[in-house]
Amino acid sequence: MTAVSQPEALAQAYAGLTDVVAPLDDAGLRRPTRCRGWRVADLLFHVLCDAQRALVALASPADGPADRDDVSYWRGFAAAADATGAGTSRRAARDDGDSGDRHAGWVRRSVAAFEHPSGVFRVWADTAPAAVRAAAAADPDGFVTTQGHVLRVPDLLATLTTEAVVHHLDLIVDLPDAPPPAALPARVAVASLCGLLSDDAVRPAGWDDRDFLLRATGRVPLTDRDRWELGEAAGWFPLIG
Repeated sequence: MTAVSQPEALAQAYAGLTDVVAPLDDAGLRRPTRCRGWRVADLLFHVLCDAQRALVALASPADGPADRDDVSYWRGFAAAADATGAGTSRRAARDDGDSGDRHAGWVRRSVAAFEHPSGVFRVWADTAPAAVRAAAAADPDGFVTTQGHVLRVPDLLATLTTEAVVHHLDLIVDLPDAPPPAALPARVAVASLCGLLSDDAVRPAGWDDRDFLLRATGRVPLTDRDRWELGEAAGWFPLIG
């Protein structure tokens, strides 16, 4: 992939999520998502926590070297279904399915504490632009700490973009008129997850970026034809859970 501006990719990813949820009333925010048991407001709250984590990480400079990059970061998240459905890429789950259940329950309880689901959007609308501004102001040659690891700033931003793009696809499963993720952040997400494959793996020619991301994260199972085209690489799917 040609060099991209990771701050711009994150800005477009978060703006894309805002474009999806801004037109929704409370009923719309209660619509289902691809993550089992989570409504739109629940999933938005989860990504809101990601934006809050970004603000903390970007204000937590660290000495290098990095111990994770935008690809190896995801290797810590085993591909396994959990309480929110097949392949939700929640770092809170880590290696323990029970912690995934706890996180899912905590999210639902947190959203229920708002008087209306639209309250979640109001916090998102304040927080996401702040995270984007912090990303743009961060030293691209710097290092930050997050979740017990040290990452280069661009790699941190790529992980945040990947998470946002995948959950954008989750949000719109019951919103047929909603816009898809923008091309730039989708390219970042695809590049990060492709890095989890062996060098000789070839993506099926019929897959667009959306097809790849849904299969790479276990949201859509591989077909027999997919497995035939992937060959031995089919055993790597889903790439993250």
